[in-house]
Order: sequence, then structure tokens, then C-alpha cells
Amino acid sequence: MKLPHPALLTAALLLALGGWLFAQKTAREAMQHTEETPGWKNPPGFEKDVFTFARVRYSSHSGYRRRGGGSGQWQTDYPDADLNFSYRLQQMTSMKVDPNCRVLEITDPELFRYPFLYIVEPGRLAFTDEEVPILRRYLLSGGFVMFDDFWGEDEWDNVENEMKRVFPERSFTDLPRTHAVFHCVFDLPDDLNLQCPNVQLGTESQFHGITWERPDAQDMHVRGIADDKGRLMVIATHNTDNGDGWEREGENQYYFKEFSEKKSYPLGINIIFYVMTH
Repeated sequence: MKLPHPALLTAALLLALGGWLFAQKTAREAMQHTEETPGWKNPPGFEKDVFTFARVRYSSHSGYRRRGGGSGQWQTDYPDADLNFSYRLQQMTSMKVDPNCRVLEITDPELFRYPFLYIVEPGRLAFTDEEVPILRRYLLSGGFVMFDDFWGEDEWDNVENEMKRVFPERSFTDLPRTHAVFHCVFDLPDDLNLQCPNVQLGTESQFHGITWERPDAQDMHVRGIADDKGRLMVIATHNTDNGDGWEREGENQYYFKEFSEKKSYPLGINIIFYVMTH
């Protein structure tokens, strides 16, 4: 019997993996890369009356749904970042939080059940024509999107251009450090550099001080888009990797103390608390 070519076996395996990822509805269904995040239970009868961390599966400019490899991966830091962040959110605030999280596409009929969406590595994000009006309606109806973990001017231009398709009449603006989002739970002073690198770069930074991934990404920005009443609908944390701070919290003591504990968790928790109370 003639065996299939190894390349065909690899392709079949990737296709099967992609189908498995797309079949998942919650982060708990995926295998964690680090230690398993503890579970918790909410009061009986209130299981759905909780905050849910919802991650978006998206298209990229390569023309197909990402199933692994390359930039623009919707599943970067998944599922550990989602689960760890949700665990810390319910641990450090009074908010009731879904222990399972959610994964969905913008076209999912259940989209409007979730007031918060997380989009990671959007440097090659490409909304479909079907998604653009849905996302616009979602945001104007009270929804919120957070973009995270993208670096440099080219990736920024892509996110800005994609959001111009959603809101041609609106633009991103830098949020001043006096904004309540930096002070509503944790006080993040002006002199605190909120840039969070990936775990390898962050661990090495104790020796050379570099926390940016490329020369045109040295300055971290938090930018937003608001509606006509001033409500934030979108936040983009540019030139930083909060997701790695959540995912990799237990891998290195220096990284946890310097980046997860001081920056990625406080900023993420502040963003959620602000969004859910405004």
C-alpha cells in the first residue's frame, strides 16, 4: 500500500486542527499551554448574568480563515490568556465572571449577547463585507471591541483602515493618562510605561531594557473611538502584548512581577471595569 506524501499528511493534520478550533465555543474546550486555570462557579440562577470574555475569530488579508501559523492569528495566546484573565478579573474585583469564556465570529447570531469583544494580533485583520455593517450596529448598540498585540506603523495602518470601513466618519484618538480608564480600579500613573512585551523579550529586558518588538514600535499607545455621546466603543492597545502578560504569567517570576502584575492585568481589568460601568 502506498503511503500518502508527508506534506499531504501535514496539510490534512492542519485542516483537522483548524476544524477543531472552529468547532470550539468556549476556551475551556481547548488544551492549555501552561498550568490549567482554576475553575469557579457563580451562584445558581445567575450563570448567564456575568461578564464573559469573548474572543473574535477573524479573517486575514491572506484571504482565508487563519488556522495557525503566520501573523494575524486570532488564536494567539488562546486559551490561556482568556482563562487566566477571567480568573484574575473575578478574583480581584467584585464582578461575576464566566469561567469558560467564549469564542465567536462577528456573524454569530449570539454576538449581541456579549458586550465585550477581544481581537488579538489584528495587524493583518480583514473584516468581510458581511461583517462590517454587523460590527457597526453592534458597537452603536452598546458593544465594545478591544484590539491588542500589534506592533509598528504598518499594522497600525491596517487596523485604522479596517475601522474606517466600519466608521468612515470617526477616527482613533490617543486617550490621555488623565482618562478614567487608567484610574478606575488600579491607579496607573503617568510615569508608568504600560508597554508589555512577549515573555521572551520581557524576560531579557531586565538586562538591556528593551521592551519593544521592532524599531517603529517603541512607544506604546492606548487609542479609542467614541460614539456621539462620548462612550468608548473601541480601545486599541498598540505596541504592547497584554495577552502574553495574561497567558504567560506563571512562566517567569521577573516577567510576572514586572509586566503581568504591574501592567497587563491592571490595564486589562481597568478597561473591562470602565466599559462595563459606562
